[in-house]
Amino acid sequence: LGDVYKRQQLGHAPREAGGKTDDAFVMLFEELIIYPRLAVKTVDIRKRIELYDIFIPRLVFGKHDNMLRLGTRPLVEIIVRGVKLAMVVVDMPFGSYQGNEMEGLASAIRIMKESHADALKLEGGEEIIGTVKRILSAGIPIMGHLGLMPQSINKYGTYTVRAKDDSEAEKLIRDAHLLEEAGCFAIVLEKIPAALAERVASELTIPIIGIGAGGGVDGQVLVVQDMLGMNNGFRPRFLRRYADLHTVMTDAISHYISDVKNLDFPNEKEQY
Repeated sequence: LGDVYKRQQLGHAPREAGGKTDDAFVMLFEELIIYPRLAVKTVDIRKRIELYDIFIPRLVFGKHDNMLRLGTRPLVEIIVRGVKLAMVVVDMPFGSYQGNEMEGLASAIRIMKESHADALKLEGGEEIIGTVKRILSAGIPIMGHLGLMPQSINKYGTYTVRAKDDSEAEKLIRDAHLLEEAGCFAIVLEKIPAALAERVASELTIPIIGIGAGGGVDGQVLVVQDMLGMNNGFRPRFLRRYADLHTVMTDAISHYISDVKNLDFPNEKEQY
């Protein structure tokens, strides 16, 4: 796939209604080839799917709650059913793969069977490489994740920039090579120095997707609630806000409450 990314122009076909397509990965690499950067968003609410599907070649369903249910179905399954073109990558939840290889494989198979997603994302390098290889051997595509790893925040104790010192930076580079050699089709680098991310992108053949990792990588990812300004208190340096929906929503709700209290809603035109 790294070879495909670097050298070939490939076509893609829409996902069949309610099903999957073998060209999901082709779509990812075509976007990387045609455009200088790949735009990626994370998504966790189905009503936004149709809009994202028009513009975004890949969705990452995360927050480590991918097995949350809406009724009797996993929420991620409902998201996958709504997506026609975008490739859906699911974060494996904390504790589902760190214990041992066989437990990780069983968790991966269950997630893929219940969600019908296109691929999984795992956090970590050398520490989980055995699990990565075992899942890949079962035919399940994997995206890696290095740098700031949210599932390990208790170890870090803070959300500060990672891999600023030489030892951690060298380990990250080694881990990136291990993930590529194992067969991962892409790697997310989160909140690391831009120069380090650019070095990783230059040394590896698979796509490197950055979040807070500078502009020298192959693609960018932002959480949709953050980039639309729905989370008012979250303002890291790497975040660019393209809207202020927090204010829009707050004003709208305030006006609604006021109208109800003043008996202005509903009016005669808004009733049967």
